Amino acid sequence: MLVTTREMLLQAQRGKYAVPAFNIHNLETLQVVAETAMEMRSPVIIAGTPSTIEEYAGADYIKAIAEVAGNKYNIPISLHLDHFVDVKAIKRNIDIGFKSCMIDASSYEFEKNIEIVKDIVLYAHKRDVTVEAELGRLEGKEDNIMVDEKDSMYTDPDAAAEFVKRTSVDSLAIAIGTAHGLYKGEPKLDFERLKKIREKVNIPLVLHGASDVPEELVKETIKLGICKVNIATDLKIPFANAIKEYFKKHPEVNDPRKYLSPAKKAMEDIVINKIKMCGSENKA
Repeated sequence: MLVTTREMLLQAQRGKYAVPAFNIHNLETLQVVAETAMEMRSPVIIAGTPSTIEEYAGADYIKAIAEVAGNKYNIPISLHLDHFVDVKAIKRNIDIGFKSCMIDASSYEFEKNIEIVKDIVLYAHKRDVTVEAELGRLEGKEDNIMVDEKDSMYTDPDAAAEFVKRTSVDSLAIAIGTAHGLYKGEPKLDFERLKKIREKVNIPLVLHGASDVPEELVKETIKLGICKVNIATDLKIPFANAIKEYFKKHPEVNDPRKYLSPAKKAMEDIVINKIKMCGSENKA
């Protein structure tokens, strides 16, 4: 069965590893994530953004597929709403059966962010659903949210402590120099800031924008307290490239089973590497 992220993230925090959260879009991508996590005995978070859940695949379809995986594989699997900004949409999907959600009110000023998050926490906790929030703003594009470099903002450690205390949120996504999408240059992460946040905040910390970040940098953030790592772009690129390459060699093919199989394999290789990077192998 599908579970909340509460215990899996707390176990990761105690064990000093991270749980990977993979953004999926359809049956094939969800299959790859769940099957690979099962083979590696890793807890896993299956995440969907608003455009996937609300506009493309449909919450009921994604939930049904995820439930099959949750019932089939004896590992912790959580179905997560990623970067949702619409409070009504979050509540609607919690009622459908999503066990974990992220309310992204980071574009608002501090007090408004707290107000919105408290509303979701109150609704979710009554239904045994975990809540992630974000303090600080990551540069780049995530789903339909675009943040320019000039509008990005690092997380303040003292503000993070106050935010967590006042909202009772279950996990906190922080901004320490990562970005959504691909990087324009070499990522520079503020490890000292992460250390200070970890000292002041006792709930699980989340790293967004981990795609395209060198593995050694992500591993260092995990050593310093990150317990959930979000991965999206690093999955989409090899999946798409494998399909393009297949059609170059086989332009006459029109069977989705033929051209989606190499795409799934390409994505599987990335999922394996990311699970190893997070240190979550054999932690289920």
